[in-house]
Amino acid sequence: MAVLDRNHVLIVALALASAGAGLALSVWLRPAAPAAPAAAGVEALAVGDRRLDATLPDRDGHRRQLSDWDGKLVVLNFWASWCGPCREEMPMLDAARSRHAAAGVEIIGVAAEEAEPALAFLREHPVAYPILIDAPGTGPDLSLRFGNTRSVLPFNVLIGRDGRVLAQRMGNMNEVAFEAWLAPHLAP
Repeated sequence: MAVLDRNHVLIVALALASAGAGLALSVWLRPAAPAAPAAAGVEALAVGDRRLDATLPDRDGHRRQLSDWDGKLVVLNFWASWCGPCREEMPMLDAARSRHAAAGVEIIGVAAEEAEPALAFLREHPVAYPILIDAPGTGPDLSLRFGNTRSVLPFNVLIGRDGRVLAQRMGNMNEVAFEAWLAPHLAP
């Protein structure tokens, strides 16, 4: 009788393990949900589109246009001080900017929040790259206009020297992922 009970337990354990593995595999292999439509009246840019020439205040309150960086390979990094993954990737982006400056790469942080919390965070955790402020309520969400249809932060957009969107990426990156994302576009 004890052998029979052990066999039943083994069969049930194998069945549960198989079911769990099947569930995990189905979640892992499930295609990503389609992107949410852009907000009413706002068209989201896609790879190949010409970048917007948005004008935003920098950390000193001076108005800057994205065209100020024409001719450079620009990484627009949308972030917020309350976003843990954003905070994690900022030192990596700062180092990447230094590493790739000679190749004409510029990192531009776009704080997707009010100026005060963003500036308070930057006082504690400074970065050398330019920071622009895209405060809510000051116009259409710039990250949405650049293709962030899921409102994910961080959100990165790579803009070519010709002003065209080369790549978009939702979620944070480590150094290896960032370098792999940037590498195909480094040649002038």
